[in-house]
Amino acid sequence: MPFKVHRIEAPSNIVETNVSELMSFYKLMYKMRRMEIAADMMYKAKFIRGFCHLYDGQEAVLTGIEAAITLQDSIITSYRDHCQHVSRGGTVLELMAELMGKREGATRGLGGSMHIYNRKNNFYGGNGIVGAQIPLGAGIALAHKYRGEPNVCITMYGDGAANQGQKYEALNMAGLWNLPAIFVCENNHYGMGTAEWRAAKSPNFYTRGDYIPGIKVDGMDVLAVKQAVAFAKAYALANGPIIMEMDTYRYHGHSMSDPGSTYRTRDEINAMRTERDPIERVKKLLLANGVESAEFKRLDREIKKEIDDAVEAAKAGSIPPDSWLWKNMYAAPLGAEMRGVLPGQYHAPAFDPEYKS
Repeated sequence: MPFKVHRIEAPSNIVETNVSELMSFYKLMYKMRRMEIAADMMYKAKFIRGFCHLYDGQEAVLTGIEAAITLQDSIITSYRDHCQHVSRGGTVLELMAELMGKREGATRGLGGSMHIYNRKNNFYGGNGIVGAQIPLGAGIALAHKYRGEPNVCITMYGDGAANQGQKYEALNMAGLWNLPAIFVCENNHYGMGTAEWRAAKSPNFYTRGDYIPGIKVDGMDVLAVKQAVAFAKAYALANGPIIMEMDTYRYHGHSMSDPGSTYRTRDEINAMRTERDPIERVKKLLLANGVESAEFKRLDREIKKEIDDAVEAAKAGSIPPDSWLWKNMYAAPLGAEMRGVLPGQYHAPAFDPEYKS
């Protein structure tokens, strides 16, 4: 799929890569896929409760983004945030423990599926409110510019959030101040169960910034994503914000309560898996460049074992103490107290960012 552009010249369609890089893409995407399949199984077995949104099918978007930026660049996303924790250097155990509400989790078992963070490597989460991450992403880009850092903020959102008013307020501020912001719309074509064309008068989301340039990318092709994001980063650092629309697809439903087959046909899902699967694309390239099929079998076993071991370790993890519910509400509580559930019950919040007690 060639790049489509708005108010900007398209980047080159020629992408440089090698077997080593393609193998790293395969490993990361396959790990994401197995991880989300494991989360699906653990949810159905009731080890994971509450909201849970899976990313399988969309792996090339995040993998391509990470290939074009560094850990000094920032990422913020929606509630579909499991894979960002791992791509930013977190472990599968931290993710699985968080999904199960264990203190060994990425956010100490207090955030759950929709609120996973990796502050050390500039991943600002998981945000449970639709579109709320978009103005926050503009703020992070402002911080990069204010500090004089040569970095961008990748703000990821779905087509379902693309009509939010706060998105346009954030675009306006980013445009006024020429912020190093890359707004990435992951267009998986369904906002919950509503097709994009039923929710948006113009589903060409890369053009919806009006005065802000945009580019549409095949989000199922990791090399196309890598090329486009590298182009977008250079543009954003020199000129200000840019919008990217990633044409992608989710295999599962919107969330675990959505079977994903009432508003689209199984034939449509199977066709996407057969014709455009991002992992199979990379695998075919590697096979064509001399990698033996036995190597994939070895890698698949290795990654599956890593996921299985992480799941079992997460199951054996410990539940956070109740006192953590009122920890770190304030850096300096100044004598403030939080009202408890029972009449006359108050708790003094403590500041303990290491959660030592």
